[in-house]
Amino acid sequence: MTSNSASLPGINRRALLRGASLAGGGLALSTWMPAWAQPVSRGIAKPLPQLSGDNIALRVAHEMVQVDGRQAHVIAMNGTVPAPLLRLREGQAVRITVDNALDEETSLHWHGLLVPFQMDGVPGLSFPGIKPRSSFTYEFPIEQSGTYWYHSHSGLQEAMGHYGPIVIDPKGADPIGYDREHVVMFSDHSFVHPHTLFSKLKQESGYYNRQKQTLAGLLAGKDQSRADRLAWARMRMDPTDILDVTGSIYTYVVNGYGPNDNWTALFKPGERVRLRFINAAAMTIFNVRIPGLQMTVVAADGLPVRPVPVDELQMTVAETYDVIVTPVEDRAYTIVGEAIDRSGMARATLAPREGMVAPVPALRERPLLTMKDMGMGAMDAPATGTDHAGHDMAGMDMSAGAASPDHGASGQSMNMNMRDGANAPEVVLGPGVQTIAPMPVDRTGEPGVGLENAGHKVLVYRDLVALERNPDVRGADREIELHLTGNMERYMWSIDGQTLSESKTPIPLRTGERVRMTLINDTMMNHPIHLHGHFFELVTGHGDHSPRKHTVNVPPGGKVSFDVTGVYGDWAFHCHMFLHMHAGMIRVVQVRGAGEAA
Repeated sequence: MTSNSASLPGINRRALLRGASLAGGGLALSTWMPAWAQPVSRGIAKPLPQLSGDNIALRVAHEMVQVDGRQAHVIAMNGTVPAPLLRLREGQAVRITVDNALDEETSLHWHGLLVPFQMDGVPGLSFPGIKPRSSFTYEFPIEQSGTYWYHSHSGLQEAMGHYGPIVIDPKGADPIGYDREHVVMFSDHSFVHPHTLFSKLKQESGYYNRQKQTLAGLLAGKDQSRADRLAWARMRMDPTDILDVTGSIYTYVVNGYGPNDNWTALFKPGERVRLRFINAAAMTIFNVRIPGLQMTVVAADGLPVRPVPVDELQMTVAETYDVIVTPVEDRAYTIVGEAIDRSGMARATLAPREGMVAPVPALRERPLLTMKDMGMGAMDAPATGTDHAGHDMAGMDMSAGAASPDHGASGQSMNMNMRDGANAPEVVLGPGVQTIAPMPVDRTGEPGVGLENAGHKVLVYRDLVALERNPDVRGADREIELHLTGNMERYMWSIDGQTLSESKTPIPLRTGERVRMTLINDTMMNHPIHLHGHFFELVTGHGDHSPRKHTVNVPPGGKVSFDVTGVYGDWAFHCHMFLHMHAGMIRVVQVRGAGEAA
């Protein structure tokens, strides 16, 4: 997406002509087709604008851009969405001056970068924010290499296009060999303001779900049986409730270009091509594949991993994955980013020449959630059957007694210390906590919702093994258990039953302390959890080569454990589903020295 403002310096006028042609007769011939099925290739082969050096200037402003031939209002940096690619080098010190041309506060958070907490970019926590019509200079050393990104942490700006990619080259030889590279940044664009999206969800949580079960699905045997539907209805749960905001309202984009635009990346047959995938979406988990090409995962969240050949990977919001592909045929391939609920897809092309196009696969059948997603452990039995202990599933009240809005009173609490002997705070029950998962399980060996029977190799977290030995291999001194809680009917989201404004104390750590954090998802939605200022090691059985990440998806009814070493400062810790964070699923991790008061 490039700004249409002719007053901006360096405007790309070809982008304006491209947008005008999209709005013309060629598009009119196929407007009846869904976006992912549009056959027209525009042959863009257009690199992202790039900034490098020790001094970088960014300007944040409202812009109008073209997305699939439609005018879109965005908050852009230097006139483009995504913002310019920042190409940096490990070991350098960088100064990034941000000029805020908005009439509201803004900010930039350097997602995954290890920076001093005062430079982390969270207004009201680590710095005061960038006031309207003013500027702020971030200064920090570059201590790592890999694929990262940056985005606003103010209001709902990120959901309006305020994001961009970062590539950091290693100071020595790159452990990942390649002949050519492309940044492939997935996102979701709404022509409706995110405040409106949030308001609609508060009024009716399934407002954007156009894939609910129907009588036709029942008669065709594609959906749940009548008995199962009644059982789920008694629990006031919807097995098609997979994404809050769907392809019914979103246009899924790659580097700012919609499916009709068909952003194209070039290659020469036989080359090792490094694709730097970034999920910069506000609310969308993508299933990424390239039909006809195997991908080899070589980095996760910026850090190298032992190569893992896969056919598909599920990339949650805010994650990055680097993959190597080696196309040997002189033909085009489609890069598919299918929404997890199959309501739409981002589409781009990998080709040896401009103007080429590959077949675009049809959307696969939308998945249905199971009892396992309800926190019923390993039980995949239908709701009308019996669990492994012989309990009648049809009669079970999944609202967990006092945790139900019907049974609980605001301000009640339940101590969850019975689980794993963990040092768990009390979960505050009330209208914001709809369920407590009775039997959550570790699902890091599973491919993700909807990919259980994909028929090919799908990446799972347990496949990831760090290329180098972890810098801190100590065992954890203690464990902190946190519950991801919510009430989908009322669209309320929290941690341990409390929003940020309701929580009285931060999560305390000591500098250098080794802590195991266990996240339990008591809801039916996926929650990508991001800890600022740290890498953590997933507990997946790989010892001193555990994969190091800064963002991890906690699936419905699942739990994830990781070990982390405290770094001094006040750090945001939140769900990266943007509207979940906006609703309250965010806390502060406060790290202090041994002699300081927490």
